[in-house]
Amino acid sequence: MFVKICGLSNKEHVDAAVAAGADAIGCVFAESVRRVDPGHATKITRDVPKDVKRVAVMLHPTNEEWQSVLLGFGPDILQTDAEDFAALDVPEYVGRWPVYREGGVEPPMTGTYVYEGAKSGQGETVDWTRAAVLARHGYMILAGGLSAANVGAAVTTVRPFGVDVSSAVESAPGEKDPELISKFITAAKAAETDL
Repeated sequence: MFVKICGLSNKEHVDAAVAAGADAIGCVFAESVRRVDPGHATKITRDVPKDVKRVAVMLHPTNEEWQSVLLGFGPDILQTDAEDFAALDVPEYVGRWPVYREGGVEPPMTGTYVYEGAKSGQGETVDWTRAAVLARHGYMILAGGLSAANVGAAVTTVRPFGVDVSSAVESAPGEKDPELISKFITAAKAAETDL
């Protein structure tokens, strides 16, 4: 099970996520209590192993904003709403994770994408039964309302390629908790072995 820990803003928590087995770490460059600037994101992710993906999480950025993140941070992957990509110059070496939202345009039949509720970072759980139908195609990274307590059920029901968490591994808004990060990753990966 591919696990992304999103909204990381300090090196201690990045290191904790990597040590616990995270496959991707997300730095937020959109309006949020978790927002960081490209220089800070570079600093806290400098020691991340090559096999752990560094994801720039954005929301309706202008191409200028994206170029600033691209040049200042150099992410492995850009994650933003699917419709945003048409206006952005994304080099081939940067992966694309389009975000599709419940109730909106359906995700494609191929490729990796993030599936979540109407608003990012709000802990909104999507309809897992509906998500399970969509997850049969492509590589869904399920997000929204996931925690150590329910990620096992989510994995069993939806059978996504991966899962994404932010607020449920925090002790306060924007403040990650290494123990909660570890519990979430352990629960997500354990659930996959039970499939």
